[in-house]
Amino acid sequence: MIVAEDLKTLHRDYVLTPWIAQGNVDVPVIVRGEGVYLFDADGKRYTDLSSGLVAANLGHGYKSVLDAMHAQIDRLCFSPTNWFQDGRAKLGQSLVAISPWAGKEGGRVFYTTSGAQANEDAVKFARMLTGRHKILTAYRSFHGSAAGAAALTGENRRWNNEPEIMPGVVRFWANYPYRSPFHTDDPKVEVERALQHVRDVIAAENADSVAALLIEPVVGSNGVIVPADGYLAGLRALCDEHGILLIFDEVMTGFGRTGAAFAAIRFNVVPDMITFAKGVTSAYAPLGGVLIREKLAQTFDTRPLGAGHTYSGHPLNMATAIAAIEAYQAGGYFERGRTTIEGWLRTKLGKLKEKHELIGDVRGIGAFFALEFVSDRAKRTPLIPWQGKSQGVMPTLFGALRKAGVYAFGRYNVIHIAPPLVIEEAELDEAIAKLDGALGELESAYAASLK
Repeated sequence: MIVAEDLKTLHRDYVLTPWIAQGNVDVPVIVRGEGVYLFDADGKRYTDLSSGLVAANLGHGYKSVLDAMHAQIDRLCFSPTNWFQDGRAKLGQSLVAISPWAGKEGGRVFYTTSGAQANEDAVKFARMLTGRHKILTAYRSFHGSAAGAAALTGENRRWNNEPEIMPGVVRFWANYPYRSPFHTDDPKVEVERALQHVRDVIAAENADSVAALLIEPVVGSNGVIVPADGYLAGLRALCDEHGILLIFDEVMTGFGRTGAAFAAIRFNVVPDMITFAKGVTSAYAPLGGVLIREKLAQTFDTRPLGAGHTYSGHPLNMATAIAAIEAYQAGGYFERGRTTIEGWLRTKLGKLKEKHELIGDVRGIGAFFALEFVSDRAKRTPLIPWQGKSQGVMPTLFGALRKAGVYAFGRYNVIHIAPPLVIEEAELDEAIAKLDGALGELESAYAASLK
């Protein structure tokens, strides 16, 4: 029998772990999941307070989804992508039925295997549909690390892909109420200045050359930044004014994370396309895609669709997603983030802020929250500079959480609190108490660093 230390050695010897230097990595070897918990090779239990990478929205081991996967394995595990397949049709119908266009014009879906692929294909579709080539994206954004998706990304995870292979990407500063790029604490003024900034960028780039504006309706891994009221609607109006397509990257925000099937529905702003992945299968199988409103999709009835992937609409992924959507709907999980979990998180995390001076901001929506850490609340000085070269004392926090039996991920001076939608209050309370203790260790480490 292979023990945990042997598995760690195997991992170090044969696997490259994303986003970190490979030497001296000491993290758990996860071998099992159940509900909101992960279990390592030593049998230790961890509360998954970030749903993996904001992906396992149904938690781990949801039985009806696993049953559907097992049944599909026995029936069919591959079909040519240029033939019809029952799962593709049924899932497409289910996705359109929960989209912002349901009951109106409708839409269609193009399947990929990841969010990065979905964003690349959405951009390709926008260019084909408009005959234009420029794409607007925000600086504080992440749209994937593949070469094309990284070119769309605004933060430092694109740097290793430079010089970029996708020309025509133009970036702008999006609104950020806590740390305004537009030098105001007034949300209304923030929105006015942020939209004027985008308008100026469009004018400077020639509006007739801009195909699409791609944005996360809630910024995900760069800090869970919830837009100020009116910002997304303002972007919709700007795009309509200039014939620009609006694309929502809902890879993180989709499938109940914001308290609705899609953030577009929660914010009541209708985009032209939605890219999705992660929660569509509760991360049980790799699936992404592009939802396209019908008035655009019908263009391809008489024009070849210039995109395709070997695993587009993979039968196993289709069955997994169909079952996941049924589970979301049967359990009321699309709405639970808004009706239940949001209130829990706002109250419980707010109490942590009252107790811990290093917490500068608690923000979020639905089951998607973040804590931002500062060294000076009044000045809002980041505890760790965004996109800096050092993680400072933050590893102390994550190490303390692992020791206490909690998994949560973060970047720089932000930690993401995005539990599975199935979490119960007692489970959340236990994890928050452990987070409280870990924050104490962070404070002690920071105080020591000043001596």
